[in-house]
Parts: sequence; structure tokens; C-alpha cells
Amino acid sequence: MDESSALKVVAMRAVETTDTARTLWTDEDRAWASRAAAEVVGAEGVPEAFLVRRATLTIERLGVRQTALPRIVRALQWRSWVGIVVVVGAFAFGIVLDQIDPTQRINILAPPVLGLLIWNLAVYVAIVVSYVARYGEKGELGPLRSALTRLAGGLARPRRVGAMREGVVAFVDDWTRRSASLYATRAARILHVAAAALAAGVIAGLYLRGVAFEYRANWESTFLDASIVRPIVAFAYAPGALLTGIAVPGVDAVAAIRAPGSENAARWLHLMAATVAAVVIVPRLALALVAGVVERHRSAHFALPLDEPYFQRLLRGYRGGAARVRVIPYSYTPPAAAIAGLEAVVMRAFGGSSAVTVTPPVAYGTEYVPAGIANPGAATTLVALFNASATPEREVHGEFLSTLVRQGAGAEALLALVDEGVWVARRRPEPARIADRRAAWRQLAQDAQVPIVFVDLSAPDLAAAEQALDAAIAGRQ
Repeated sequence: MDESSALKVVAMRAVETTDTARTLWTDEDRAWASRAAAEVVGAEGVPEAFLVRRATLTIERLGVRQTALPRIVRALQWRSWVGIVVVVGAFAFGIVLDQIDPTQRINILAPPVLGLLIWNLAVYVAIVVSYVARYGEKGELGPLRSALTRLAGGLARPRRVGAMREGVVAFVDDWTRRSASLYATRAARILHVAAAALAAGVIAGLYLRGVAFEYRANWESTFLDASIVRPIVAFAYAPGALLTGIAVPGVDAVAAIRAPGSENAARWLHLMAATVAAVVIVPRLALALVAGVVERHRSAHFALPLDEPYFQRLLRGYRGGAARVRVIPYSYTPPAAAIAGLEAVVMRAFGGSSAVTVTPPVAYGTEYVPAGIANPGAATTLVALFNASATPEREVHGEFLSTLVRQGAGAEALLALVDEGVWVARRRPEPARIADRRAAWRQLAQDAQVPIVFVDLSAPDLAAAEQALDAAIAGRQ
């Protein structure tokens, strides 16, 4: 997807992942957004199109209630005019930057021309050294690129956002991280063009004044004589001499223009202009062109990790209908309250249209899994349900998990869930024992290579359970 679309999708993600209480954007709102987006995109649409359309609908509908959201989305869009102002300002600054004194003399050893050459050569060396040192890794932005990114990209902490504050802050932080490489490249392109404009402004200023006035070229130094100055200017203006065919004067001619002596500055102006064009303007524009090509590609192909649990949950409903979750209790018959809590957790984590099936419990010591588990289908998530009161045993619980891994290989996800409500309530005065029991379950699940989640199904914390299940499904736990 492109940059503008990605901005909306990141905004949607920030809102939906921070509003855990569903006070701003309810489950009904989320279901409506998914349904409406699917109807517009159609069954044959690509996942990115569905996400972009859903994000657009979310921002439009939620923006009516919380006007801060669309305002922040607009604020985080790149301000193209900033780059234009920077380039034009650099050119104007270059025009007034020359060091021509009131006596209408140009010092061939003084800035701005020699200073401009030295500064740009230093930048080229820094670019090469930085690239080699990083070897493909992302580096820190320099002060100029950082300042330009903040100014043009609007990457600042928002104010006056009311109830949306947590979501907006998460949105800004997430977009800042995801857009960093694109914005860095864009800022580099602008600064390269600005550097070329600055150099062009310096030369334009010298020529403009040279048309109306006769400028005299000379030099002065406390420590240098003509035998040293001549090699310096010959080296500095060699590119200009090569391009124009104008030879740098010899030692005697250079000695003759030592202050208070001078000569007509025309040939020196030509040498300076051609040298700046060769050393500054052309390379900077070439670097800007390269940065522009990279920028265009990154802007048109903005990568979002669609394998994240959040996106997978949305796309599951779009591509394959309601998620199917099959729960297999092991040596545990969950009471009605636990079943209700389990359904609430699944609905929260997998979407309101999820289909939950709880199989009859598997007896203790039995390694087989219920019929129908083998080859469960790509849209099915298998959940092995245990009770925290049971002491995890490698030869029993571990073998059951291993069997489930083998027979449920076709499932979209497989995880273990430990209902610790009643047991933890009884052991609350013994936190060390609770920690030891959880550690034992984690080790058993790790040995079986199955992610595990702990939930009090009798009174589940839905927000915490959703995060834990997302992390488990993503393999981060």
C-alpha cells in the first residue's frame, strides 16, 4: 500500500489496540467497519485494499465523535511545502552569502567558494564512512535531517486530544517508527537539493554583481606566500579549469595579485563557478536523484507487517469468514462460569463472529485427541485447556501436547491455555507457589513448542487476555 493509505491503517490499529475497554470504538463499530469494508472491496479484493478501506471508514465514523483523530491524521501527513521553502531559502541565502567586500574585491582564498567546497567534500566523506560503518543497518538521523523530519512530518506529541490521548500517542509513536526510513530518505533528498541550490545561489550572486560592477580578484595571507597559494588554488579550482579550459595562473601571476594588487576577476569567477558546479551542484543533484528514486519506491510500497496478530485477526474474517476455535480440555471439566469466560475471551481475541467448540474432556493419562482434530483446517485454532490446580507432568500433559502438535499440524494456530482462577484464588497468600506453578507449566509448554497463556476464566481480564493470546499466536511468548 502507499504512504497515505498506510498512515490511515496505522491510525486504525492504534485506536483499536489502545481502546481495550471498547468505550470509544465498540465491538459493534468494529464489526460494522469490517463488514462495510468487505462489501466495498469484494470477495476477490486484496488484503491491503480491505485494510485501507476499513481504516478509512473507521477514521470517518469515529472522527465524527472524536474530532482529534482525523485532525492528527492530517497533521502527520508530510508537508511538501516545507521542502520547497527549504530549497528556495537555500538559494536566496546563497545569493547573499558571498564575501565580496565594499571595495569590490574577491579573495580567491576566502569563503564562500572554498568553504563551500570543503564543506561538501566533508559531507561526501561522511556519507561514505557512515554507509560503510553501518553496513546496511539503520543509522541515527543528523541534526538537519532530524529537524526537517519533525517540521515537515509533524512528528510531535499531540495536544488537546481529550479521550483519544492514549490512542493518539500510540499512533504518533507507531507512525514515527514505521515511517522513519521513508522520512529519512525524503529529508536527505530535500537537503541534497537545498545544498545544490545554496551553491547555485552563491555563484548567481557573484555573477549578478559582476554584471553591474567590475570586481577585482586578489588574496592576502599572514603566513602564506605565492609559492604556496598557487598550488592551493590550482588544486581547488582544477575541476573548473578542466571544464572551462581556463588555466589557473602561474606563481608569478598569483604573486602579482597579492593585496594590495589585483586583477579583473572574470577568469576567477569562471573557475569558481565551474568548480562549484562540478564538485557541489552535479554530485548533490545526483545524490538527490538516487534518494528520490528510493523515496518514491518506499512511499508507493509502504510495508506493514500483515502477519501481526491484529492484522491477521481482521483478515481472517475477511478471507475465511468467522474464526473457528476448538478447545480441548485435558483432565478438566470446566464449569459453566469458565465456559462463559472462555467464550468471552475468544470473542474478544478472535472477533465477535468467532465460532467456539468445546470438546468433551480428555481423561487423565490419555494421549489421544478427540476425533476431528486431525487436519483441522487452516482457519481453525486449537486450544488445549488445562487447570492450574494440576501439577504439569512431562509424561502426561507433555505427551498430550506433543500428540496435539502432530495431529493438529494443519491448524492456523495451536496454544495451551491454563485456567488458574480457582487455584490462584486459594493460593493468593502464597505468591511464590503461584510463580513456581506457572514456571512449571511454561517449561512444559516450551518443551512441546506450544505457546501458553494463563487466564482466570471465571472472571477474565479481557484486555490482558487479548494481548496474551495475540503474543502467543504470534510466537512471542
